[in-house]
Amino acid sequence: MSAPLRTLAAAASVAALSAGLAQAQSETQDEDRIVVTGRYLSLDQINSVKTPTPLIDVPQSLSIVSAEQLADQAMGGLDDVLRYTPGLAVSQGEGHRDAIVIRGNQTTADFFLNGVRDDVQYYRPLYNLEQIEILRGANALLFGRGGGGGVINRVTKSPEFGEAFAEVTAGVDTFGAFQISGDGNVAVSDTTAARLNLLYEEFANHRDVFEGERYAINPALSFDLSSDTNLELFYEHVNDDRVVDRGVPSVSVANGPDVPLEGFDETFFGSADGNYTTLQADIFSARLDHTFSDSLRGNVTAQYAVYDKYYQNIYAAGFDASVTPNRLTLDGYSDSTERENFIVQGNLIGEFQTGALTHTVLVGLEYGDQSTDNSRIDNRFAASNDDQIVIDFSDPVQVPAFDFNTPLRDRSSEVQFTSLYVQDQIDLTDQLKLVLGARFDRFDVSVLDREAVSATDDGRRSRVDEEVSPRLGLIYKPAGNVSIYASYAESFLPSAGDQFLTLTRTTEDVQPQRFENSEIGLKWDLSDALSLTTAVFRVERGLFTSVDPNNMAQIITIPGSVTDGMEIQLVGALTERWTVNAGYSYLDSTINGGTFDGNRTLQTPEHMASLWNRFDLTSRLDLALGVTYQDRYFVREDNAVEVPGYTRVDAAAYYDVSDQTRLQLNVENLFNTDYFPDAHSNDNITTGAGTNARLTVRHRF
Repeated sequence: MSAPLRTLAAAASVAALSAGLAQAQSETQDEDRIVVTGRYLSLDQINSVKTPTPLIDVPQSLSIVSAEQLADQAMGGLDDVLRYTPGLAVSQGEGHRDAIVIRGNQTTADFFLNGVRDDVQYYRPLYNLEQIEILRGANALLFGRGGGGGVINRVTKSPEFGEAFAEVTAGVDTFGAFQISGDGNVAVSDTTAARLNLLYEEFANHRDVFEGERYAINPALSFDLSSDTNLELFYEHVNDDRVVDRGVPSVSVANGPDVPLEGFDETFFGSADGNYTTLQADIFSARLDHTFSDSLRGNVTAQYAVYDKYYQNIYAAGFDASVTPNRLTLDGYSDSTERENFIVQGNLIGEFQTGALTHTVLVGLEYGDQSTDNSRIDNRFAASNDDQIVIDFSDPVQVPAFDFNTPLRDRSSEVQFTSLYVQDQIDLTDQLKLVLGARFDRFDVSVLDREAVSATDDGRRSRVDEEVSPRLGLIYKPAGNVSIYASYAESFLPSAGDQFLTLTRTTEDVQPQRFENSEIGLKWDLSDALSLTTAVFRVERGLFTSVDPNNMAQIITIPGSVTDGMEIQLVGALTERWTVNAGYSYLDSTINGGTFDGNRTLQTPEHMASLWNRFDLTSRLDLALGVTYQDRYFVREDNAVEVPGYTRVDAAAYYDVSDQTRLQLNVENLFNTDYFPDAHSNDNITTGAGTNARLTVRHRF
């Protein structure tokens, strides 16, 4: 079936679901809504759960980071956001992509944009966001495959009817990096609104050889087609060019695991000319919302996205400090990805009664077609005639002549997925709610591996998986502002991996990786502007693959892992002048079985804590103080390299020159702490920047 016909079929199915549910609905009762507001808090506004459910009634651990908090802390990327979110650790991503570890599970693909999959490996900008929604725990019902530890959903700013405004923000820091962004909205007519967000920035940091630039444009149009129907059109273009920096290697120490190389925080272990990445992303979407009646509404979103990504790099692959001069091993490769995504998603939400029971029913369909071309070329050093070379270490590193000329991977993949999901939240009594749901996914992947083609192998691999992922939740509300919940949910990841690159002759016979999340939690709205949430959980992961720590070009199989943990977060206003965002997580995450049995999972600190305080001193002057703590962790599953823990203190000051103009000063790493915030492999460990101040001016017209 062609893509247009599949689109029509999906639309017809949504229409059929609409008619069926509308016919089945009966008298409804409005549910009381708890609306909690504050500088960083809006508990009734979340895009991800797809139903009009207050967060206090969602049986899952989640966090919302608002646009106000992004601006207050001058956050430039998701790594900044996640350092102040419990249960999540940031991975290096090889210096060219977002990569995170949620509850002991690493991912580069569990990212969503307005509820639709955005899975190519790149750094996502934050300039146009209304909020970021971070859902923790496996839950395929809402998002489909992946998401074993959780997902991140970015919600963009929408056009506002009847409003006309413009805002410009410009900032520069002590390293020389600067950024300018704009946000403008205009009411074209009573039924049409337009919004435009723009970004331009140039990169710099404490490293000897780091630079780059990024620009983005995001126009959006919104149309009130009728009193019951709204259409929003969205387009975003992102262009990102930067140096690829993979940090410093590790060194051996007596009586313990290896540790990061200290004393070379600014030294670049790569090629000043040969390490770079380029990205062009174009994302188009259209969303139609319609209210059928007081008790039934629906939406359909169609997204078409094209990504063109390339990176190449030389990086450290070993360091010997036992000899003089020290010896450094270098390696490298180049990699290109072109992906085309077409995804259609439809949801119907109905509220009705059966006898004494009140139901909130979600019925959804999703169809996706994803085409990917990926190739990887190995480097060759002229002096060694090999992809690796051992040289005398010097500062700066003198990289010998090299080129990229040995094909390692050349694959094309076609992925088609179809999903149907149903969920019912049943109000059994005024205090007791039950959430039941399941999702059916059909995941069909075919791969042409050109490097495997031979006289006996056509290089074609394929696999079809059909999975049912259940969700169960029970919510008890002893009071309107308190909920105690228990939940169980599952998810899966096909053997092709989150980037469709690991389907081989061996893995095409391997069942999907499975995740199970069991959780008990408490949510308590302490006031209209203050919320406390806490959860105790277990995430069980089945058979999965990882990179061989001793050979990064090889994939190894690991029998499974278990993460037991707890999280607690306090968000909102303690007083009229004191706003807080505090979080803590404990993660006991270990490998089950195989060579690494009993080892810690990769890049999972046992303890993480963060605290951000904002104090309104006067009507014009505010101060803020933040602290983040990250426990030590092992870089890979072999636990051969341990990165030490650290505590970093940040601060900020805000002064309103007028009602339209604000001056803002953010200082990161106030006490110039020496630390290593994240890593990718045993010899690619990021060094933390010293004290850095950013001055920002924001003016609203």
